[in-house]
Order: sequence, then C-alpha cells, then structure tokens
Amino acid sequence: MVGLSSYLILAAILFSISVAGIFLNRKNVVVLLMCIELMLLAANINFVAFSHYLNDINGQIFVFFVLTVAAAEAAIGLAILVVLFRNRRTIDVDELDEMKG
Repeated sequence: MVGLSSYLILAAILFSISVAGIFLNRKNVVVLLMCIELMLLAANINFVAFSHYLNDINGQIFVFFVLTVAAAEAAIGLAILVVLFRNRRTIDVDELDEMKG
C-alpha cells in the first residue's frame, strides 16, 4: 500500500526538478513552459493525495480547475511563442527581452 508520504515525496521531487529547470535553463522558452507545467503537476499530485487521505472530493475537483488553467496557459504561451519566432527568428529568452510596440 502506498502511503501519503510517498505521494508527497514524489510531488516534492517533481517540484524541485521544475524549480531547478527554471533557474538553470534561462535560454529556451519551451523548457520554461514545461517547467511551469511540471510545477502545476506537482501541486495537483498534492491535491489528489490529500483529497484521498482526507476522504474529501474537493481536492480532486480543484485539480480540474488547475488543469483548465494549465491548458489555457500552454495554449496561449505556445501561441505567443509562435508569433515571436515568426518576428524574431529565435526563441532565446535573452533576445526576447526587448519588445517593440
């Protein structure tokens, strides 16, 4: 039987990997978006684990809202990335810091 602590450790490892990915890789926007998605996944694992542990459905319902926000964030982020790549021909974060408007 897998206990609550195993899920919390897994979520902490995923969250730590995503934080390390954000701080170590500041060049690629796609990797930054993937790290943000990994953070949201770690939070969702915590919500489901505590929801199951406390026999309360509210945490699992909240996960659906977080997944909706994550899907919208991914779609909008990738759309912005495609537009920036068409205009600048790069997805390097250092070169995208200057916006002309």
